[in-house]
Amino acid sequence: MSNQPKPSRRGVKGHPKSGPSIGDVARLAGVSAQTVSRVSTGAEPVRPETKERVLEAMRQLGYAPNHAARALRRGNFRSIGLIAHQVIRTGESKTIEAVIEAARREGYSVSLVDVETPSSSDVSDAVQQLNHQAIDGLIIIRAETATPTTLALPPTLPVAVSDSRFIGHHPAIGADQVGGSKAAVQHLLDLGHKTVHHLAGPDDSGPADLRATAWRQTLEEAGRRVPAILRGGWSADSGYELGKVLAKRKDVTAVFAANDEMACGLIHALHEAGRGVPQDVSVVGFDDIDLAEHFWPPLTTVRQQFQQIGNELVELILRQLRQGAPLTDFHGTVAAPLIIRESTAAPRKRR
Repeated sequence: MSNQPKPSRRGVKGHPKSGPSIGDVARLAGVSAQTVSRVSTGAEPVRPETKERVLEAMRQLGYAPNHAARALRRGNFRSIGLIAHQVIRTGESKTIEAVIEAARREGYSVSLVDVETPSSSDVSDAVQQLNHQAIDGLIIIRAETATPTTLALPPTLPVAVSDSRFIGHHPAIGADQVGGSKAAVQHLLDLGHKTVHHLAGPDDSGPADLRATAWRQTLEEAGRRVPAILRGGWSADSGYELGKVLAKRKDVTAVFAANDEMACGLIHALHEAGRGVPQDVSVVGFDDIDLAEHFWPPLTTVRQQFQQIGNELVELILRQLRQGAPLTDFHGTVAAPLIIRESTAAPRKRR
């Protein structure tokens, strides 16, 4: 890079510039200004060798892509970006609430963007929108269908993701979805149920897939029959409609629902069909929402510790800001314990 022309340090009419420009970086790296912009924003892929030349030029010149990035180095904005999908869902809303509270305690505000779809392009667009608003770091509650290879993120922006698929790419923290689901299914098997049916979340949801996979694995490891999966949409209405299907089947004695809302709808459908919970059918949910212990009967469920997850997501951002470097290999798992209440019992003996 020593043969490249030296960047200009003079501004208009000979006045010293306040700092290196995008053109300075482009000349030093031997690329176009457009390529420098693509590397800065992370919005489009750049060949690894070209990206490294641009980043090295930025380091040599002390260049920050824009005013926001320069202030990021000094921690001036005291603002954290937050991306979520379908904030009305219990998990998202609880985690968002926890993030906002944790950020406020540290003197940070939170800028929230709720993406319309969980696609890589929508999430990437939300990243760029927040980056232009001048943020110190970015928390992604759930990337859903986006993956580490399809999601473009600015290379210098501290990021924390509540999604286990991003482990090794960005700092990640999340509930032990697999462990909690396995505990729920094993609890029903230990009570004496021959198998466990499952009301799953939507097929485009990462957590729904993790819970369904854990359900299947637990049954297979126990040598039990794996019933056909029934997929819903996280809502109580969805659980109710699927519950009406299960309520007609006398061989159904235990159901693991992917969240508490679906479990609530299921219990409603079973009640209408004259099937008692847990006398005829045991039901387990997931999340342990505020109303779970006030269902009738009180719901056995897997507790997601949303407050702890939100606290740790904010702490991951602050750690990166303090040390001035990413924590790409960091992965934290928050326990998801099974809370046993009155919606589960041993199966009624057949006459």
